[in-house]
Amino acid sequence: MDNLTFIREAFSKFYNENIDRIEVPKSIGSREFGFTMFREGVMVRHKGFINPEDLKEFIKKNVPSNVYYSAAYYSVPEAKMDEKGWLGSDLFFDIDADHIPTKCDKKHDTWTCRGCGFKGRGEAPEKCPSCSGESFDEKTWLCEVCLETARNETIKLVDMLMDDLGFSPKEIKCSFSGHRGYHVQVESEYILNLDSNARKEIVDYVTGTGIDAVFHGLEEIGDGKTVFLAGPSLNDAGWRGRAARGVYEFLLTATDIDLKKLGLKKKVVERILANRDEILASWKVNGPWNMIEGLGLEGWRKIINYGVTFQSAKIDTVVTSDVHRLIRLPGTLHGKTGLLKISFPISRIEDFDPLREALAFKSGEVEVYVDEAPAFRLGDDVFGPFEKQKAVLPLSAVILLLCKNAARVIDQHV
Repeated sequence: MDNLTFIREAFSKFYNENIDRIEVPKSIGSREFGFTMFREGVMVRHKGFINPEDLKEFIKKNVPSNVYYSAAYYSVPEAKMDEKGWLGSDLFFDIDADHIPTKCDKKHDTWTCRGCGFKGRGEAPEKCPSCSGESFDEKTWLCEVCLETARNETIKLVDMLMDDLGFSPKEIKCSFSGHRGYHVQVESEYILNLDSNARKEIVDYVTGTGIDAVFHGLEEIGDGKTVFLAGPSLNDAGWRGRAARGVYEFLLTATDIDLKKLGLKKKVVERILANRDEILASWKVNGPWNMIEGLGLEGWRKIINYGVTFQSAKIDTVVTSDVHRLIRLPGTLHGKTGLLKISFPISRIEDFDPLREALAFKSGEVEVYVDEAPAFRLGDDVFGPFEKQKAVLPLSAVILLLCKNAARVIDQHV
């Protein structure tokens, strides 16, 4: 039995026993559905279903590797794209470790040049250092650091959606994607009919694009002879407060190298570092804007604009602005991991454990030969690292390794 057949049989068994775990979206009759199939490896889309039972039967019968539904509502979901009759779309955000710089990728992600076979770790380069080829096979893994990084971005995003944009907790849904990140969905009549350009404005807001300190509280005050600087405070609303908090976070740990990268003069950098404690304490009163000799409006402007990056949410910008986007269906399995996309209340963002709560396969052991895999946790157990060895592992770990094409089955019984 080859790996694909083994995975498909495991998926089939799961769906036959757990089909009611699927979260059917509201207004199912107005949604488009898409599926990727194991053997064909292609997307089957423009599918529509009148009721939940038909959708569930299709999944049980066809056993797709991935299941998606449209963020949009259509008059005729099964028609061609320009004939569907767009009625509106929910607002979706995708926060994925693939789009966030993390130090852990050099530990567990690998790439192989398709031209010469040269291998490396971390993110693939633009060109192979051996043959200058530009095509690579990449293997990415999920780990505690990846997921925690994505969680922090999700927390920032949800905070902005509620505090700055005014959405209520009832309008916001959070989900673990089943791989390396989270999805955030907003269902509200206020955003239903927003076009792509309007959604791009929301994208720009949450990513801090175009935020400039001089438009968010940083200004010179005086009569020309005596000039003082005023700036945003930590408790200010919107991006004024976020910019200030970003500066505080940056200066809390900034090194001389970090500050010099902003183009600040050596003497100014030395004064900032020498007075760090006083600068941080000054936020309780009027802020640090006039404390450092030689650091004027333009210098603080550079620091604030960089501080914005600490407060912005790192999202996949294309997903949010695309009003026809297909989104993974909650309660279904991810074809790259065998983990579930699973929803949870926004109140649980802090304590939700995806590597425990998204496990779909909880019984059975299988013998596999593992080519190469980093250490990874599932539930309470840590597996690996592995390199060219046999191992008897729980089914959940086996499915993950097989989906990552890092192992092959020896014991063929699910």
